[in-house]
Amino acid sequence: MKTLVVDKDGKLSIRETLMPEYNECQALVKTLSCGICNGTDSKLIHHNFKGFGADRYPLMLGHEAVGRVIETGSKVTGFKVGDIVLLPFAAPNRELDSGWGAFSEYGVVCDPAAYMANGVCPGTPEFPECAFAQQVVPEFIDPVEAPVIITLREVLSSIKRFGIKENDSIAVFGCGPVGLTFVKFMHILGVNPIIAFDIVDEKIEDAMAMGADYAYNSKDADIVEKVREICPDGVKYVLDAVGLSQIINQAMPLIADQGKICCYGISSNSSMNLDWSQAPYNWQLHFQQFPSKYEESLAHNQVIAWIEDGIINLRDFISDIIHFDNILDAFDKLEKKEIAKKCIIRYE
Repeated sequence: MKTLVVDKDGKLSIRETLMPEYNECQALVKTLSCGICNGTDSKLIHHNFKGFGADRYPLMLGHEAVGRVIETGSKVTGFKVGDIVLLPFAAPNRELDSGWGAFSEYGVVCDPAAYMANGVCPGTPEFPECAFAQQVVPEFIDPVEAPVIITLREVLSSIKRFGIKENDSIAVFGCGPVGLTFVKFMHILGVNPIIAFDIVDEKIEDAMAMGADYAYNSKDADIVEKVREICPDGVKYVLDAVGLSQIINQAMPLIADQGKICCYGISSNSSMNLDWSQAPYNWQLHFQQFPSKYEESLAHNQVIAWIEDGIINLRDFISDIIHFDNILDAFDKLEKKEIAKKCIIRYE
């Protein structure tokens, strides 16, 4: 099969590699689409993803795939041939290591029921946690748009993990695909006020369209002044939706007493000089770098219901759809910051 590979120098190429193998508790999937993740994929390319040292390259990239089940293992009951499923992965093989490998023509999903029927319990090393989130996509959803569901579920489960609730005040830094998803969901959930910041004017407009109460270009606005005008005592939450550790220090003068700074996504740096001299006496710092696949699976039904009810339109989160044959051009656009929202790679 063909797969997208990044080498140790950050160079991308499409390579031929071995088809993924699957066992009696798994199913083989033909990839239909895969979203580019501005965080994970970019950080793997630039060697900024914790846990992926130079010795692991070259890597198969991608983790936001959707595909069609074409074969099933003998114990599988949770999937059938023809099902459209989320999160097929291509595991490492004797040729290539894997950064989940979803930009491949084929991948594998795991059936939790089959593992448990075989006496393999959740929480043990033999039970792949990703199995919980490798769920079936309803027929009314376009498979090309369906990778967005993965981001939506990750964000909704993270909002719950952070503890953000209705009528909580929040300042959001970053209005890319993830930040906009946070804004949209928090608006739906009654979080108020939502104050959004970005450095691109178009993204400020997108944030307002997604439900932000206020949105500012942080290059032009005095961040502390704007937040304190709206919330004189500070906001209950500050969200870093970019993955930049310096936002933590920027957030210190913005949070209220007992406020929380929430960091979503893998940070490029694993250390920093933390200065809380401008923070209140009591505050919290919460990293959510790798959402639990089990928690993500629990968000699935709510996300699907919002899509079915028209509360969420997947197209609102997509700016580019590009064929797999042109995937290198898509990543070039990403590097040049020419992709405004989510870019989907399609395979048919």
